[in-house]
Amino acid sequence: MPSGGAAFVPALPQVLAALETGGITDLPELAAIAARHTRRRTTASGARARVRTKAVLITPTGTGTGRAGAQAIASGSARLRPLIAEAARRGLRLAFTVRLAKTGYLHPSGSRTDSPGIRRDVTQRADHTEERSYGSAQTGGFDATDVARRVDAAAGDVTAAVHQWLVETGRIRPDAHITHLEIRTWGPR
Repeated sequence: MPSGGAAFVPALPQVLAALETGGITDLPELAAIAARHTRRRTTASGARARVRTKAVLITPTGTGTGRAGAQAIASGSARLRPLIAEAARRGLRLAFTVRLAKTGYLHPSGSRTDSPGIRRDVTQRADHTEERSYGSAQTGGFDATDVARRVDAAAGDVTAAVHQWLVETGRIRPDAHITHLEIRTWGPR
């Protein structure tokens, strides 16, 4: 079974023929012709393959969430950039949760020097990593516009921008490696 754009290859001659011989230029009509000759990608077992969707989902009230795991972190969590940009455009607030090795943090979990302050905002993991949340609706979170500027200054690398902020504010060691990142948004109250 073809993968990616290859699934559309059988439809291309049909659409070209409709353009050339039939003079059809109406996009919905051409899309309908293509749809008859396009098959959904399948897995090796024959099941329908899952299709990745956009990471950006901000509701009309301004709430939204985006997550990046180890693989996305390696590419700078680029999928989170549109979420931050949209939050900035709408004038929203945001918070984030980072996960990294316990040894990467400069303050012990639950320390009032670090933003979470109380233990419930810290999640201990069996793999010796720890998740800590920064910003919340109760504390007011961060201005998405400021975060978007930081991301732009880091050439669109969301992970690098968050890492730099954590280092600048004395929360993590400069050599600490973020393994997971989550961004949450909400409207100002």
